[in-house]
Amino acid sequence: MTALMRSPRKLLAGVVAGVVIIAGAGWAVGSRLRSPADEAARRAAPRASLVTAAVERRKLVSTVVVSGTLEYGSPLPVSLAGAVGGTSEQQRATRAPRQGRLKEGAVFMEVNGRPVFALRGSVPMHRTIAPGSKGDDVKQLQRALRRLGYGGPVSGVFDQATIAAVTRMYTKKGYEAQQPTLTDRQAYDTLRKAVQTAQETLAAEKKALDQGRDVLPLKMRLANARTDLKAAERALREAEARWVTPEDETRTAAAEAAVRAAQEKLAEAEQALAAARSQPTPAATTTPQPTASTDTSLLELRVQNARADLAAALEARERVAEEARQAREKSLVELRKAVRTAKEAEATAEQALRQARQLSPTKLKVANAGKDVAAAKGMLAEFARTYGTSVPPGEVVFLPKLPARVRKVSVKQGQQVEKEVATVTSSTFMVTGSVEATEAELLRTGMEAAIELDTGKTYRARLTAFGDQAKVPGVEEAKDGSEPVLLTPASMKGLKPGTAVTARVTVGATKEPVLVVPVAAVITGADGRARVRVEYATDKTRDVEVRTGLTADGNVQVSGALKEGDRVVVSGA
Repeated sequence: MTALMRSPRKLLAGVVAGVVIIAGAGWAVGSRLRSPADEAARRAAPRASLVTAAVERRKLVSTVVVSGTLEYGSPLPVSLAGAVGGTSEQQRATRAPRQGRLKEGAVFMEVNGRPVFALRGSVPMHRTIAPGSKGDDVKQLQRALRRLGYGGPVSGVFDQATIAAVTRMYTKKGYEAQQPTLTDRQAYDTLRKAVQTAQETLAAEKKALDQGRDVLPLKMRLANARTDLKAAERALREAEARWVTPEDETRTAAAEAAVRAAQEKLAEAEQALAAARSQPTPAATTTPQPTASTDTSLLELRVQNARADLAAALEARERVAEEARQAREKSLVELRKAVRTAKEAEATAEQALRQARQLSPTKLKVANAGKDVAAAKGMLAEFARTYGTSVPPGEVVFLPKLPARVRKVSVKQGQQVEKEVATVTSSTFMVTGSVEATEAELLRTGMEAAIELDTGKTYRARLTAFGDQAKVPGVEEAKDGSEPVLLTPASMKGLKPGTAVTARVTVGATKEPVLVVPVAAVITGADGRARVRVEYATDKTRDVEVRTGLTADGNVQVSGALKEGDRVVVSGA
């Protein structure tokens, strides 16, 4: 029984083992046998997945990058405007300019032992500033003297007060202000003696002319004629200022008194008549009184006589006034005639004296001597206007800004001074560089910038100029297709000239954080509208229309139905 039971079990195990072996063999054979389609599908590249980027919310800043060099700004070549020391001898540097800081009022260099002062001003030195010189350059010099504490006016005229201030400036620096040279002093003395000689000659010729004819009576006649003319003119002025004579005033006063007396008598007579007529009238039955009637007639007669007397007095007063007026007119006519007669007498006397002096040879000598005196005086005055303490054109160098720095020295001690002697710069740093012309269109003067050193340290700066305004003398010009750029650091601390730097000029920035996507995510359709593809599930997208804004560093500002964290398609199927 036991043997029978074991036998079926062994049989079952064998059967199972056989099935397993057959299945394994079938699988092995099946795995090696594939159709051509299956084999091609297995070897094909997998389907490309979408490349996306997250929508970010942050501030966006657009910059223009400038690679440049840190240097002192505003280089300016300096040359002397003329001779130093007021002489035409060879100009040789006895002390060359020194590199470094240059203050206003400092001695820039020495030529032939004479100083060359550095002063602030925009008008270049172009002439000798001598006594009496006027102009903007003189006013500029006067302002500099006042700034340096030497005083003086700001009148634009090189006067004695300005000369004193210039003398003080030279003395403080250990020099003497330029005085007239020996040649100038000799020339001045020669001109002065020429005037004296011409005056002596003129006096001698006049004496000879007077001695050639006795002109004393004619001189006295002319003097008397002039005296008579003055007296006639004075009498005419007094007569014109006075309306009546004393006699006429007396007659007029008497006529006025007669008029007043006649007026008083008339008033008394009229008053008496009025009083008589105002007495009460007797009753009708009463017999009229002959006496009263007689008295009224007498009063009326007195009134008539008084009126006649007043009319006569008024007529007499008018007659007196008319006679006075006629007398004044007659007197003025006579006085004016007297003035004319006196003028004619003066002219006649002058002509007689001139004719008496017209001795041809002597008169010609006098005339020529007079011309010689005038010419000598004119030459002396012309020379004297520029004679005295002066400022030679080479002894002052006006620079637009001071203090400055002497960057380059072009002349050495002992060398002849001919052209440029040095190059000065401002005391502040600047970055010189260039940008592409298309980027230059984005720039505006005053834009903020950041200067980056190789150490990674940054400094604030500002765009000072670009384009033609940024061209710097002595600096290599920008290549074709690019524009020069100048930037000014906000601080000089920690900066060294000659350092190569990278500057970033901020040409645009958002005030607040905004939604930002890569520029490659924005697609512009045929209708001109911009959109992005937003992935909302694996390999599934939808189009979202957006509005674009500032672009910077490969990113662009967008707005629309987006939110921070959305995934936008940058590339992919």
